[in-house]
Amino acid sequence: MSQLNPFRQQSLIVFAIWGFLVLAFLAALVTFNWSLAFIALITLVLSLLPVLFANRFEIRLPHGFFAAIVMFIFGTIFLGEAFGFYERYWWWDVALHMGSAVGFGLIGFVFMLMLFEGDRYAAPPLAMAFFAFCFAITIGTLWEVFEFAMDQLFGLNMQKSGLVDTMADLIVDGLGAFIGAAAGFAWLKGQEQGSLTGQIAQFVRENRGWFRRLRRK
Repeated sequence: MSQLNPFRQQSLIVFAIWGFLVLAFLAALVTFNWSLAFIALITLVLSLLPVLFANRFEIRLPHGFFAAIVMFIFGTIFLGEAFGFYERYWWWDVALHMGSAVGFGLIGFVFMLMLFEGDRYAAPPLAMAFFAFCFAITIGTLWEVFEFAMDQLFGLNMQKSGLVDTMADLIVDGLGAFIGAAAGFAWLKGQEQGSLTGQIAQFVRENRGWFRRLRRK
């Protein structure tokens, strides 16, 4: 189940983002824009970590799944911070919270499925979906704690309007977590029509060794 070269055969959007970040980093160095250079470098490094992690544990990430991770990191750190998309577009933060919550819901579900090697009798679909929902909500809550800490310790304004912003983010996180968990539940029930369930199905197909006991209705 080895992944010979994790950087080969990635989607075009991933290579485009990596190329853009490299060019932005070099341009920032030439113009002595150290803050932009730092943000571009951090974004590039973070976007490479998932594929390195997957290769370390011999996990094959579907192209669409990995592309979504890279686009989220790019949108959050580079576009959000370096180009001020959070201030320019009111919906930017909402869209990223929604997308990340859906993604973490899927990750939580897949992690639970891998933990039991796909044995739905050891952990029935509803229990797996509930864990996935809780996992995504926990990540969203920890992020809000991080924002609060950064504002208090370094005088930033990550929480924007304070309590209102925090609660709005958590509500969006809850909705996204429910969608991700529901996709996992639907997949275990044999429904593979949507793009989210399709990503789960592809992940399972490419990582058969992790799901030896998988049986679905």
